[in-house]
Amino acid sequence: MIICCPDCSGLNRVPDERLYQAPNCGRCKSALFKGKPIDLNSSNFDRHATKADLPLVVDFWANWCGPCQSFAPIFSQAAEQLEPKFRFGKINTETEQTLAARFSIRSIPTLMVFKQGKLIGQQAGALPKEAFHQWLSQFN
Repeated sequence: MIICCPDCSGLNRVPDERLYQAPNCGRCKSALFKGKPIDLNSSNFDRHATKADLPLVVDFWANWCGPCQSFAPIFSQAAEQLEPKFRFGKINTETEQTLAARFSIRSIPTLMVFKQGKLIGQQAGALPKEAFHQWLSQFN
């Protein structure tokens, strides 16, 4: 399985049986799974979304958005609990307007799931924890 490093965006080949054994990046030696969402931007998004084998769950958000702020802890908890089944990333639509426009983000928070470059799921609006986990279960 190809895993993209959350720190250096280097690609790492990790056998399936080693996913839960705390693998490290071969390039920067950082942990490949940290149990928290990574900050995605124009320079690292495509590498995480298209080159890696894990489903990438993306939260499009903004600092001024109340529902985004209330959903943030739920998203972080999901990253802590569900890695390495999924990779979790956040895109700030204020600083990454090009990515927001690319995916026609009209309301926030918007959740998207990518697998090997393809958009396989989309949800507008924040979800309660149980509903979020249930929504994610269809992509695993």
